[in-house]
Amino acid sequence: MPPDAARFRCVRLAAPEQPDTGHDIAAGFSARPRTLPCRYFYDARGSELFERITDLAEYYPTRTEAEILKACANELAALTGACELVELGAGSSRKTRLVIEAYLRRGQSVSFRPVDVSESALAESGQALAERYDRLSIEALVGTYEQGLAALGPARGRRMVIFLGSTIGNLDDTEMTSFLSGTAKALVPGDFFLLGFDRRKDPGVIEAAYNDSEGVTAAFNLNMLRHINRRFGANFDLAGFRHEAPFVADLSRIEMRLVSRRVQPVRIPLLDIDTTLAAGEFIRTEISRKFEPDTILGATAAAGFGLVRMWSDPREWFSLALLQRTDSAH
Repeated sequence: MPPDAARFRCVRLAAPEQPDTGHDIAAGFSARPRTLPCRYFYDARGSELFERITDLAEYYPTRTEAEILKACANELAALTGACELVELGAGSSRKTRLVIEAYLRRGQSVSFRPVDVSESALAESGQALAERYDRLSIEALVGTYEQGLAALGPARGRRMVIFLGSTIGNLDDTEMTSFLSGTAKALVPGDFFLLGFDRRKDPGVIEAAYNDSEGVTAAFNLNMLRHINRRFGANFDLAGFRHEAPFVADLSRIEMRLVSRRVQPVRIPLLDIDTTLAAGEFIRTEISRKFEPDTILGATAAAGFGLVRMWSDPREWFSLALLQRTDSAH
């Protein structure tokens, strides 16, 4: 039976007809090394490939974070008490169900506000969640993290922002500082922030997660070029590139790259790009940083958060930090 309309609604934060100018592609291609924005991973095919990645034996982050959530969800709910739950980059909210269920077990109704750029993903997961949990109300917000945080308005009680999947690792230092500051400003003292982050470990384990034996991650990376070809009339020849994802130790991060197999021209007519790639030249498509806990705690403290509790798996490969907004945010 479909959920009551009062318990599920989807709000668009930006007009769907607003054209994508591709300015971030043009900026990235003028940089050295060249870059492409990771948001172009996620057309329908890219989203499907990413779901496959999360189930791969080598890809430990999703599985490990879910194990931590299963173990700590009841304690998390007890520590915070009743909260409005806001998830940034919600997608399918598969792991967040563990958190929602812990709050529902306490006999409370729960308000959930997932934020994502994919309206179809929010609609599908929101309908499924509302049908499954009759004490759950959902307001899905279609937009970027920044748009979602800006649209929240005052909470009726306490609020907890949830940011899982070590997505924080896709941000460089400048981007992370801006993101944490924006998150803090969307909260008031006493509100909570649940942050998942991948930890530094054996580089072999990390590299295997992004260079899987089935080639799914390679297909996911190359699909970005197919997406840009379709959307902006580019002439990327997928056979002219190979995937690589080395761990760069001095930066403590994986770099997803597409390496040109030969000298080749690249034209993106709709963006007025006309250039040549050298043989062996790479385009960086994503970074995935691996953190020591002190690095995360230093960055979050500077933004106005204090640590309440941290949970990790037995191997200390991944951690979840429950943070609380202090009296001052910067």
